[in-house]
Amino acid sequence: MCGRYSIVIDEKKLREQFGRQLQLPVEGLPTNYNVAPTQQGLVITGSKPEQLSLFRWGLVPFWAKDLKIGARMINARSEGIEDKPSFRKPIRERRCLVLADSFYEWQRHEGGKTPMRILPADGSLLVMAGIWESWRPKDDPESPVFTFSIITGAPNAEMAPVHNRMPMLLSQEQAQSAWLDPRLPLPEVLELLRTPPDGTLEYYPVSAAVGNVRNNGAELHEAV
Repeated sequence: MCGRYSIVIDEKKLREQFGRQLQLPVEGLPTNYNVAPTQQGLVITGSKPEQLSLFRWGLVPFWAKDLKIGARMINARSEGIEDKPSFRKPIRERRCLVLADSFYEWQRHEGGKTPMRILPADGSLLVMAGIWESWRPKDDPESPVFTFSIITGAPNAEMAPVHNRMPMLLSQEQAQSAWLDPRLPLPEVLELLRTPPDGTLEYYPVSAAVGNVRNNGAELHEAV
């Protein structure tokens, strides 16, 4: 499960990791310490690999009657993703990279649970494997809504004590390029969805305030 993450990204760092020709969204580079379902997330799609776009978090299948289903489709399990009605077409044709600096997960323990901020151990930006979809409202079909899901799978060693699921990460440039390649055969696409190597991530406890979507400031990144 990945239900909250953060987008606090320095443009210089972004361009160093993804190339200086990467085009930013027309709205500019957002800052969000507490990205929640149905909010806007940063993605790079296979159809526009040089463009950084803002899509709505929570995939809405093209056949859905309305946007409400998206709140329940923020994650897509990697196991059997190719056969799921909502995901089988996107995994083949509409894959994306979901960019962030960290994500949050709640570690259960006796007496409650504690939110953890989880981020790459090497200081790089977090690149999560995602799928996207275009949904057109019946009353305005010329104004599509672009949505996405984050793909999750089994945890690695550092994530296992925190939660039994984690985002599937694409840390190597070669893997990111392959993920966005629309010509990549499905078996090779699925092969990229592997649990990240142990030691990829680090984490620390943060304030319970992150559980309330109304809270959105730098204090959510501070260790407690």
